[in-house]
Amino acid sequence: MKMANSLRREVLNLYKNLLYLGRDYPKGADYFKRRLKNVFLKNKDVKDPEKIKELIARGEFVMKELEALYFLRKYRAMKQRYYSDTNDTN
Repeated sequence: MKMANSLRREVLNLYKNLLYLGRDYPKGADYFKRRLKNVFLKNKDVKDPEKIKELIARGEFVMKELEALYFLRKYRAMKQRYYSDTNDTN
């Protein structure tokens, strides 16, 4: 039972973290929230601890991808803002 509780806690933390990251999703927070909820509900009956761990790992991968997407978007915005007119001054 202890393992089930720790996995449950991991799943809930993953959901909360993804929900937080979804606020800046390009297609909108509502779109992301709906998709996230559907994915989690689709897998709510999974009982096998190994399968749950696989799903958690997939969710963590998605988190890293989202973070990379946001970082790249911010980097591009900064680069555009600060370096867009360097060609104009020459």
